[in-house]
Amino acid sequence: MNWRARLEDLRTGFSRTYWVANTLELFERFAFYGSKAVLTVYLAEKVGLGPVVAGSLAGLFSGVLYSLPIVAGTFVDRYGFKRSLAACFALFCVGYFLIGMAGLEFGAGIVAAVGRQPYVIAVLLLTAIGGSLIKPCIVGTVARTTRPDLKSLGYSIYYMLVNIGGAVGPILALQVRENLGIEYVLVMSSLTSFLLLLGTLLFFREPERAPDEKPPTSMAQVLRDMVLVFGNLRFMSFLVIFSGFWIMFWQIFYSLPFYLKEVLDFERFELIETVDAWSIIVLSVPITAAMRRWLPIRAMSVGFGIATCSWLLIVLLPTWQMVVVAMFFFALGEAMQAPRFYEYVADLAPREQVGTFMGFAFLPVAIGSFVAGPLGGYLVQHYVYEQRDPEGMWLVVFAIGLASTVLMVLYDRLFATRKRPA
Repeated sequence: MNWRARLEDLRTGFSRTYWVANTLELFERFAFYGSKAVLTVYLAEKVGLGPVVAGSLAGLFSGVLYSLPIVAGTFVDRYGFKRSLAACFALFCVGYFLIGMAGLEFGAGIVAAVGRQPYVIAVLLLTAIGGSLIKPCIVGTVARTTRPDLKSLGYSIYYMLVNIGGAVGPILALQVRENLGIEYVLVMSSLTSFLLLLGTLLFFREPERAPDEKPPTSMAQVLRDMVLVFGNLRFMSFLVIFSGFWIMFWQIFYSLPFYLKEVLDFERFELIETVDAWSIIVLSVPITAAMRRWLPIRAMSVGFGIATCSWLLIVLLPTWQMVVVAMFFFALGEAMQAPRFYEYVADLAPREQVGTFMGFAFLPVAIGSFVAGPLGGYLVQHYVYEQRDPEGMWLVVFAIGLASTVLMVLYDRLFATRKRPA
């Protein structure tokens, strides 16, 4: 009976716009994770920037993309979801193509005239600005087009599609890279974005505001709220500590491809990059159910520790098969802590600032990327190409995770605000 009711909810509980938005999100994730899977290797080898610069620029790209939604949400509220989505896909279309042009023969003259590094920085920032609009648009549409009693199911479907995109995107990128060339992965992401732009204009309808929905927040108010959050040292300390997880996570894209190619002679590195996403799809529901009675800090600490120890497996047995096992255990740790992170953030926030604090939930992802990019480039250059001690890089990543885990436990014991009575 429960399954029959669930199927009925799927059929009648979500509006047409909900399914259109999630379909757009799925294909956008194909384009994003497909390009992300090869970006560092593409910049280092095809564009010729080397691993250090390539890692730093890839980190800059994701860091900007995940930090701007704090401000981008204001533009989405003011100009509407449909216009913002159209702008997002238009910028993605142009941005991905310009990134790919750096590796195409006909673009060599333009890139040389501007300079390879300035050119790549400019087009990466353009693409990141466009990408910053996608999260507020899709999440906001899910919120507006889902019945109150189906909110959790609505967000679960959204999160599942994001992970499917993360799992399938790199596999599609592998096919394009092997059959056409690595630069055409970016071109295909551009073409996908153009089709998504057409889909938005033809099929997406602006969701109606709820009668009790607050009016759009002014940019001045957003900046005032940001100042308040940045002034909360306890909360900002927690976000900085938690970014240690994302420093580890981003190494899957920034340093692991070079390790697989150069050390293990595993050329199809995109396949290994998908293990985390496939594992999250399988593990999220049962792990969340099994740990529902755990305190958030306990779940996060144990998950953090498991994800940290996964890197030691590569040191103990440096084979591509063990890398697959390590990525599975990393995903296990991620599945244990990721859902509880948002619960913990809400608990840290003062009652009158919960919404503002939740808007900063992506900040650790951005901080992690800003740090992980240059770090990954240095690790590859130093341990793979110079010292010829490739397993040493994973000891560094392990040490970062271990230090972050210890700091997070100490933070909760010494500084975090205790849960307020109802």
